[in-house]
Amino acid sequence: MDVHHEITFIALVVGIALMCGLALARLKQPAIVGYILAGVVLGPSGLGLVEDRAQISLLAELGVLMLLFLIGMELSLRAFKTVWRIALLGTGLQIGGALAAMLLFSLVLEWPLELAMLLGFVVALSSTAVAIKMLDDIDELRSEVGRRAVAILIAQDLAVVPMILVLNAMASEGGFGVIDLLPMAVAVGFLVIFVRYLSRRERIHLPFSRWIVHDHDLTPLAALAWCFAAAAISGLLGLSAAYGAFLAGLLIGSSTERQTIIAATRPIQSVLLMVFFLSIGLLLDLAYIWDNLTSVLVLLLIVTLGKTAMNVGALRLLGEPWPRAFLTGVVLGQVGEFSFILAALGLGNGLIDPDGHRLVVTVIALSLVISPLWLDVARRLHDMAAGGISSLNGLLKGLYPDETQVLRETAGEAARGSARLGTIIRRWYGKLRGKLSGDAS
Repeated sequence: MDVHHEITFIALVVGIALMCGLALARLKQPAIVGYILAGVVLGPSGLGLVEDRAQISLLAELGVLMLLFLIGMELSLRAFKTVWRIALLGTGLQIGGALAAMLLFSLVLEWPLELAMLLGFVVALSSTAVAIKMLDDIDELRSEVGRRAVAILIAQDLAVVPMILVLNAMASEGGFGVIDLLPMAVAVGFLVIFVRYLSRRERIHLPFSRWIVHDHDLTPLAALAWCFAAAAISGLLGLSAAYGAFLAGLLIGSSTERQTIIAATRPIQSVLLMVFFLSIGLLLDLAYIWDNLTSVLVLLLIVTLGKTAMNVGALRLLGEPWPRAFLTGVVLGQVGEFSFILAALGLGNGLIDPDGHRLVVTVIALSLVISPLWLDVARRLHDMAAGGISSLNGLLKGLYPDETQVLRETAGEAARGSARLGTIIRRWYGKLRGKLSGDAS
């Protein structure tokens, strides 16, 4: 492919991603769902313009590192401390519940322990980007519901690092042993100490910050250097690159240069994150979904309803009132973007086969796509529950009153139109018969 074709290809990919993102934004859905759909359009199931996912896999991996880096920078450790109990205990119950459910399935379906652990971690995580977008759309982002949901999302983001370490240890030669606990315990312990240290002291000053933050060209480059250097050091130490990127984000997020660096790196992160979700869409095979439609829909229903019920139950167990627990549980009822990373890690480490990976990725992507719709349906059902539901017709009227009215009006107009058409046909037929009779006489 010559340079002109490469530029044309990049322009086409970016243009389709932009159009899909705009379309979903106009429908008040998260733009990342549009990027996934753009991947479907560009991939083998659509136009077939991107047949080899490896063409953009490196940029997608960099997008993951930047996502963790930016989350670390934006994490307000002082605000997190005010609801840390709900966040940590709620996340612990979610992870424990998901692991218990998958271990139970493993006994019935004879899954290996490694696969059950992987699926438990995958199901436990929620999407930070989608959940925050939904909270903002329903004006709950800064309410008590929003504060608790965001705190749980932050705790889940913190839990991703230990999950990656556990999966890497389980995939190592000889399996998961006591010796593997040492580096994992050191990494988690260092993370806890690091977070406590940063949350207790004043803002720190980064080295060379005086020369960097006042130069618009150097600021984003320095941020990328900190992110990727920390990721590389973490990888050399035998830990996950994502672990280093997240620690670098936490450090910069507690510095005096926090706002300047966030503003400088957000456009880069947005582009790389678009590539990441685009690469996820490339993995979706519409023919595979159609051939396995029953399995995909059943798993999607189990994951959505099961995770929502698990979230609501955990929050109620922690003493949250029912309305707040219900809304928070529904908002967190999807599977998160980091679950894609865990699934890819499981595939690379041999914890899951390619067919299983395809099924997991399909369910995760569809979970993100239907999450706003599920929130709308669940809230309407919740509001109807107090008045009772007496029939299926009453259920549909309560769930979709405007839509039902539109369908009624459309059906009425169609019926009236059919009646008028029938009258016209009968009159025309009567005149035709009369004319034929007259001609015959």
